[in-house]
Amino acid sequence: MINISIDRLMKKLDEYLGKNDYLSAEKHLIYWLNEAKAENDKRTELTITNELIGLYRKISNENKAIECVETAIELVSKLEMEKEVSGATTYINCATTYKAFGRVEKSIDLFKKARDVYEKELKCDDSRLAGLYNNMALTLVDLKNFDSAIKLYRKAISILEENKNGELEIAITYLNIASCLEEKIGIEQAEQKINECVNIAQSLIDSFENRNGYYAFVCEKCAGVFGYYGYFAYENELKKRARRIYEGA
Repeated sequence: MINISIDRLMKKLDEYLGKNDYLSAEKHLIYWLNEAKAENDKRTELTITNELIGLYRKISNENKAIECVETAIELVSKLEMEKEVSGATTYINCATTYKAFGRVEKSIDLFKKARDVYEKELKCDDSRLAGLYNNMALTLVDLKNFDSAIKLYRKAISILEENKNGELEIAITYLNIASCLEEKIGIEQAEQKINECVNIAQSLIDSFENRNGYYAFVCEKCAGVFGYYGYFAYENELKKRARRIYEGA
């Protein structure tokens, strides 16, 4: 019987992902997935399948991503994890993937299942709830349910404000609200509120002191949004900050 070490598996996976070596990452995960299947270790199989879902979503391989999503949902059922936090977390991963590939109706159904579990099992200030609300809101925007989306964004902000070092996630949420307002009433009518959201996001990003790799990632992620709303100088500044961090300057 093979003892599969999740810690070692994840460490090696991180090495591949850190080098953007997605082919090796896939081979690594599939090797251990087959080992888990051979040992009938369904919990490990679910863990690895979740990682494959994230990988295939990242490289935009829709067919393999959806295949893994369907497998993960089936495993949650077989393991009777539907009411567990870990099962709900799998639902969120699957829902995010459905959303990424435009399958928003399936996405929102899974988000609702995850929300039922999270709100029952987690403390009201748990940052995982904020993550759920933010991702669920993105799907609601796709479904043109703008008011419900904004309510969830606000709930996410309230939670993140109670968590240490939540400024970057709050900044991203304000940018998401700006986008939602644009979708709801148009960029001209929403201009003032959009600018308020964008300015708050800028202030939060500037005030964040722990400028590590994640900070660089957020700068890259947000730069284009600032540029879209006309903050061209700040867009360039964020790109420079990210580059300096990546280059170790």
